[in-house]
Amino acid sequence: MNIIISNSSNIPIYEQLKESIKKQILNNELLEDTLLPSIRSLAQDLRISVMTVKKSYDELEHEGYIITRHGKGSFVASKNLELVREEKQKQIEELLQKAIILSSSINLSKEEFLDLTDYLYEGEIK
Repeated sequence: MNIIISNSSNIPIYEQLKESIKKQILNNELLEDTLLPSIRSLAQDLRISVMTVKKSYDELEHEGYIITRHGKGSFVASKNLELVREEKQKQIEELLQKAIILSSSINLSKEEFLDLTDYLYEGEIK
């Protein structure tokens, strides 16, 4: 598991950790039933608080990305395809928002923008 935490980021450490693990799960870098490091060992490896790792794991479990088996540890949960779709759609929305802002900065009309996306979409499908 490859996790990079930035102390200079405005994003809280627990959120950085949670998003890093979530991204690895969605990108199939962490597969279903993979045992995650224990809370203590991950905290020690990353030199962060045990409570910070626990908060990240708790949120990941609440969101359905991991499951905890008492006495055995935390594991990557079976992929919920709806959850994966929702996360990918959120990423698409963020990218489209950036594209819309950029296109409006050069006065690209909505019609021109949609023509461009149609052209690109058709090129990807073929």
